[in-house]
This record gives sequence, structure tokens and C-alpha cells, in this order.
Amino acid sequence: MDPLVLAAASAVVTAMATDGWQQARAAVVKLWQRGRPDHLPAIEADLDDTHAEVATARAAGDGPAEEGLVSDWQRKLRRLLEADPDLRIELRQVLDNELIPLLPAGEQARVQNIQNITASAQGATAQGAMFGNVINYGAGPGNGLSDALPATDPGEEDAEGRR
Repeated sequence: MDPLVLAAASAVVTAMATDGWQQARAAVVKLWQRGRPDHLPAIEADLDDTHAEVATARAAGDGPAEEGLVSDWQRKLRRLLEADPDLRIELRQVLDNELIPLLPAGEQARVQNIQNITASAQGATAQGAMFGNVINYGAGPGNGLSDALPATDPGEEDAEGRR
């Protein structure tokens, strides 16, 4: 799962529930105009539908419905970037400069906590954690990725009593 796409999808859906939803809509439309102008009418309709669905989900306290909308937007954004990988930089700019400022403070912090750590040298391992498990990716057997390894929180003992 691409952390940028997840953050952007979450920000789009969350922004649709704010007073700034028209600004969020305009930012996403502008992104599609650059990358997939032929899909613009469908995206505009999807944005309007998302706005209505988020309002309904929030009124009903239906978190799973809202999560489903985030998944829908992840798929749309992933396809946009697959069609034009150069839009990745613009998506990051839209997220940072246009969507995140529209979100309530708690949501801003949640969306901004993205780590993208890359190991590119042969045999290198990338590792990182923030409020959770450490997941290691390296040159392992099979597809080149090692299994995800859970780690303990700092100061917590592991299964063998080590810190």
C-alpha cells in the first residue's frame, strides 16, 4: 500500500466532511485535469457522490462506510498515478498545500504521520516505526521481500525478556 495514496485518499474523504469541501473538490479536479482530462466528468461526479456519502456516514456514525470511501479513493488515486507517475509530486503538493490545511487539527496530524523509507542498495534493509510495529523489507527469499517482523515498543521486553 502506497502511503502517499493512502494519506491523499483519507484527506480527500475527510475534507469532504468539512466546510472546505469545495476547495478539496477543486484541488482534486485540477489534479485530474493534468493527468486524465478524459476522466474529468466521472471524477467530478464521484467527488459530489463522495461528499453526500460522507455526510450520510457521519450523520449515522458509520465508520466502516467512511473507510470504504477511503478505499475507493485509494483505488482512483493509484490508477491516476499508474497512468501518469509524474503526478506523484503534484499529488504530494495537493495533499500538503491544499487538502491537509482543510482538515481538523487531529486529522491533520494523523494524515501527516507518513513514513516512506526506501532501501535501494543490493542487500540493504529499510526499517522504521512510529507508534507501532517495525516492518523490515530486505532481500529475502522468494520475491525479494522478507517477512514482516513485529517488534516491541521501546522499553518493552520481547518474548525472551530482552529490551
